[in-house]
Amino acid sequence: MGTPRANRRIHGVEDRWLDRVIGCRLFAYRLPVETFTPDESALGYWVSGEPVRPLERADVGNLIEKHAAAGIELRTLPALWPLWHEVIRSSLGFSGCRLSNARGEPKRDLAP
Repeated sequence: MGTPRANRRIHGVEDRWLDRVIGCRLFAYRLPVETFTPDESALGYWVSGEPVRPLERADVGNLIEKHAAAGIELRTLPALWPLWHEVIRSSLGFSGCRLSNARGEPKRDLAP
């Protein structure tokens, strides 16, 4: 393992979902910025109070290759919960997406 970096990112996925990550066709949409404002409830999220039409749609490409190119460690795990609990007890910034699909723990345990 290399030298730790302050800006290091880790994405975790349960091993049973890896084939879906590999086979996923993901699109990124570029949207007009005029109507978007920061969401007060979630750091880093922006919302629009009105419908918008995308300016552009781009195929993201191979997600495994994109992680590698961006220097993001992609961990495959039998279950996400041990990593999740370690992260939420730490001083790291974190985000958990689709944890209700993770193996093993009830939905009520999603919050730190």
